[in-house]
Amino acid sequence: MPQIITKGYKALLAEAEAAVETLSVDEARALYGSDDIVFIDLRDPRELEREGRMPDAFHCPRGMLEFWIDPESPYAKPVFSQDKRFVFFCAGGWRSALAALTAQEMGLKPVAHIAGGFGAWKKAGAPFEAAEPRETGGKN
Repeated sequence: MPQIITKGYKALLAEAEAAVETLSVDEARALYGSDDIVFIDLRDPRELEREGRMPDAFHCPRGMLEFWIDPESPYAKPVFSQDKRFVFFCAGGWRSALAALTAQEMGLKPVAHIAGGFGAWKKAGAPFEAAEPRETGGKN
């Protein structure tokens, strides 16, 4: 029997966007460097290697988010216990919308996410560290 998806990704994203604050790149950039803001990079390590990173952002792969937020989890990270504002981003803004909603539902606050993600951040000329070329390990 084929699966019938009753709520697709578009509906999930619409719900997240309605419930979570969405920042433009300009708004996020104005917050960058503030002591009371933590930028959370949800991209996987391969994306960071390929695209670069936002300086000083905390890297939390999306798959670990719930475990790193919950102080009762054996994987809890102290960064999430700080009394700060958390601004999530991914490559294009979809994962970060869903992640910010999950974090908010878990009780983390205040949270927001960046519309357009790291791609929009870079395109706008906001601060980023370029990806480092990987060693190929091959012989010449």
